[in-house]
Amino acid sequence: MIFRRPALHFLIAFGMVLPVAAHAQSTNHVLGWVEKIQFDEWGVEVKAKVDTGALTSSMHATHIERFEQDGEKWVRFMVDVEDERNEESVQKLFERPLYRNVILRGAGGEDRRPVVLMAVCIGSAIYEEQFSLEDRSDMLYPVLLGRRTIQHLGVVDVTRTFVTEARCDEDSPRYTFDEEGE
Repeated sequence: MIFRRPALHFLIAFGMVLPVAAHAQSTNHVLGWVEKIQFDEWGVEVKAKVDTGALTSSMHATHIERFEQDGEKWVRFMVDVEDERNEESVQKLFERPLYRNVILRGAGGEDRRPVVLMAVCIGSAIYEEQFSLEDRSDMLYPVLLGRRTIQHLGVVDVTRTFVTEARCDEDSPRYTFDEEGE
């Protein structure tokens, strides 16, 4: 198919291209395909792969244990990662309410993973997002940011890495997870 300039003018004139451009301009960030993010309450900085092929974000977790607390379902898990700021291995035990379960189907069968809400600093803002928990020790990146998260952040430039710098503080804007906005 050959695209000619008049077709482009037609699309622009009738608003077919402008909503995409307007949306891109209204976002906070341009992200590279790999970025450094911070776990908000922990302050640890890790590398995250920005993956438009994944729907739900995922983070490295081991010793995943489901339990009940006050009649609610919770998850306890260990995060063991390299802090990119000082290149030291650090670990922390987290407990979070179980937000939902995700079932992944593939050639190897089904895999059921817990999903929790975690606050992460990306750029200069803090986002509460869904993260499925899995052992990613055999992966290059301990965190994968999927489309549910990316839609809140901006556009992805697949030719670049480390475009943003995680620089949040107590005055940083916070965006809490909105189930209706996903």
